Amino acid sequence: MSVPALNRPALSVVPDRPELTVERVVDADVYKSVFRRHAAGVVVITADAGHGPVGFTATSLVSISLLPPLVSFAIATSASSWPTVSTASSVVINFLSADQHAIAGRFATSGIDRFAEPTRWSRLDSGEPVLDDAPSFLRAQIAHRFAVGDHYLVVARLATHTERRAHEPLLYHDGRYATATPKAHHA
Repeated sequence: MSVPALNRPALSVVPDRPELTVERVVDADVYKSVFRRHAAGVVVITADAGHGPVGFTATSLVSISLLPPLVSFAIATSASSWPTVSTASSVVINFLSADQHAIAGRFATSGIDRFAEPTRWSRLDSGEPVLDDAPSFLRAQIAHRFAVGDHYLVVARLATHTERRAHEPLLYHDGRYATATPKAHHA
């Protein structure tokens, strides 16, 4: 089933003083600026399609459906991990804690062996690579891959979850890793 395209105005910010409003077309610079202000959780997605482990840092993880339990994430068509993710039947979504920015940085770095020391990793009984220091992870079966712009949107059905310890999440905001600061609850 196809959904007709909607004609929507360009993204704009509504300031406290409407007379200062300036609408801008969403070009690459505006796009980056808008999403730098949007905090996102950080995960490392790992996979192996039979040629060795791959992994990458992602901030695009989204919960899609409870029944069946589905998530999605995006991966660039130019990503070194894409050839493996394009053929793998499953992935592991490794959640990172607030103090694990070094792991996130390592899996976001191109041209290195992300699984070499100091990365601690092992394989699940089902064969997928998993980060040993991840406080929590999900194993998922890939259900769909959709080409979307310069990325692929991957939809995966959750199979198992392992919680190793409670943790505060690692976030990415304004071009750097960050932590959440909970606000006091108001009665």
